[in-house]
Amino acid sequence: MSRPVHQEHKAHAPMHIGCMVITCSDTRTPDTDTSGKLIMHLLKDQGHEVAAYHLVKDEPAQIKALIEEGADNPSVQAILINGGTGISRRDSTFEAVDAMLEKRLDGFGEIFRYLTYQDIGSPAIMSRATAGLYRGRIIFSTPGSEGAVRLAMEKLILPELGHMAREIAK
Repeated sequence: MSRPVHQEHKAHAPMHIGCMVITCSDTRTPDTDTSGKLIMHLLKDQGHEVAAYHLVKDEPAQIKALIEEGADNPSVQAILINGGTGISRRDSTFEAVDAMLEKRLDGFGEIFRYLTYQDIGSPAIMSRATAGLYRGRIIFSTPGSEGAVRLAMEKLILPELGHMAREIAK
């Protein structure tokens, strides 16, 4: 019996992806950035490389500059951003990321919110998690809580990261 097509595609996907991790927070420091550390730990556990890590204030110009830096780095195929996706006055990561996306992966945000709803209920509607492509790089933008990061990484990002890198390299 043959494998389903999606399993066949994954079988030919790269196993090691170079990633940039960006935490957007007005309050965290490198020592207290537990979500950024979790992303890097989960990536490394799966054999991926963390080519760069940055912790920045939730300032659109800084976020956009780091995305540009990642897109210019040949070692980076994916940019994983956490924080700044809520609805408070200071949350502006979504606007910065969304303005740069050349192709949107709407299903990521939709499924993330659905899974979050199953976990925490109606507060899930306040998440503006998003994903897409920019200059041949995969970008994921998630909330900054450890629970949200773990859910996004384990249920959505890590299972598809290599497959996505293969698809955009075609």
